Amino acid sequence: MSSETTETTGLPEALAEPVVRVRPGWMSLLFFANIALWLGIYAPIQVLLPQQAELLDQANKEFVLGLVMGVGAIVALVVNPAVGLLSDRTCSRFGRRHPWTVIGAAVAAVGLLVLAFAPNVAVLIVGWCLVQAGLNGMLATLMSAIADRVPVRQRAQVGGLVGIAQMLGTVLGAVVVVVMLGIAGIPLAYGVCAAIVVVGAAFFVLRTPDARLPVEFRPSSQAGEVLRNLWVSPRRHPDFAWAWSCHFMINLGNAFGTLYLLFFLKDAVHYADPDTGLLIMMGLYGVALVIGAVLAGHFSDKSGRRKPYVLAASGVMALAALLLVIWQSWPVALAASPLLGVGFGAYMAVALAMLTQVLPTAQDRAKDLGVINIANSLPQVVAPLLTPLVLAYLGGYSGLFAASAVATLLAAVLVLRVKAVR
Repeated sequence: MSSETTETTGLPEALAEPVVRVRPGWMSLLFFANIALWLGIYAPIQVLLPQQAELLDQANKEFVLGLVMGVGAIVALVVNPAVGLLSDRTCSRFGRRHPWTVIGAAVAAVGLLVLAFAPNVAVLIVGWCLVQAGLNGMLATLMSAIADRVPVRQRAQVGGLVGIAQMLGTVLGAVVVVVMLGIAGIPLAYGVCAAIVVVGAAFFVLRTPDARLPVEFRPSSQAGEVLRNLWVSPRRHPDFAWAWSCHFMINLGNAFGTLYLLFFLKDAVHYADPDTGLLIMMGLYGVALVIGAVLAGHFSDKSGRRKPYVLAASGVMALAALLLVIWQSWPVALAASPLLGVGFGAYMAVALAMLTQVLPTAQDRAKDLGVINIANSLPQVVAPLLTPLVLAYLGGYSGLFAASAVATLLAAVLVLRVKAVR
C-alpha cells in the first residue's frame, strides 16, 4: 500500500483501503500457506479420522466420526472470530496478523501429533480440537490478509487462488496420507501433515509484510464492548447477513456431499479400493476446481459482477448432488466429481471477493471475517449431527445428497438479497 493512500485517508496503513495490486510473489506465498492450512484440515477429515474411528469402534464408526468432528467444529466456531478480534487489537512490532498465524500453526501441529498416537475416542477429540483451534486461528489471519492487502478489483483473482489452494490442500492431503500410511502408518502421516502446516505458515510470515497498528488506533479492549462487538447486527448490516447465510448454505451443502465420501464408496458404491477411489474422485474434482476458479475469478474481476457467478456455481453443484441422488454408481460418481469441482471453484473465487466487499468496518476486518468463517465451520457441526439421522431415516445416501442439493440451491436464493454487490 502506498504512503500516498495513507496520507490521503488519514488512516494508518493497517486500516486504509488497499489500492495497489499485490504482486505474484505475495500471492504465491498466500497460496502455499493456504495449501498447508487446508491439507492440515482435510487430510484427517478425509482419511485419517475415518480410519481411526473405524479402528476404535467399528460398529459405531459413523457416530464416533460425527462426534469427533462435531466437537472440533464447535471449537472452530469460537476460535475463528476470537482470534480475528484479538488480531484486530494487536499492536505488535511484527504486525497484527503474523503473530497469530505462527501461534495457530504451532497449536495445530501439536494437535496433529496428539492425534497420531490417540489411544481412544477422548484423546482423539482433544487432538482434533487442538487442530481446529490452531488452523481456524490461522484461517482468520490469512483471510484477513486479503482484505488488508488486496484491492477490490483484484480480489476475485486472489479468491480463485485461495479456492485452488483449498482444493490442492485437500487432494495433496489425501495423497500424502495414503502414501505415508503405506510406508509407516498413521503416526508418520500425521507427522508429515504437522510439518507441512508449520512450513507453510513460516514462509508466509517471514517473507510478507504485515502493517503494524499504531496503539492510538487500537479499538476498545474493554470486555463488555469487545463481547458486544462480536455481534454483527443483521438489521444494520443486511448485506453482510445475506452473504453470510449464502456462504453457510453452500458450505452445508458441500459438507453433506463430501464428509462421508469414504463411507459412501465403501457402503453404497461398494468400490473395491475406496482409498484409491477417493483419490481418483479428488483428482477429477481438483482439475475442474482450478478451471472454475481461474475462469470465474478472471471474468468476475473484469466485469465487476459477483452474483451471476454465484448463481451459476450453485446450480452446477446442485446438479452434481442430484446425479448421486438418482444413480449411486462408480461411473456417476466420476461424472459428479468434476461438476462439483468446477462449481465450488467458481463459487470460492467470487465468494471471497463478495464477502470482503460487505465487511462493516476496516477496524474489525479480521473479527468480521472470523464471523464469516463461522459459515465454514458451523456446517461441520450441523452436518455430522444430521448425517446419521438422514442416513438412517431419510433414504440413506440418496437422502444425504438430496439435502446437499437443497442447501446449495437455497444459497442461490439468498445471494439475490445482497444489494451492495453487483
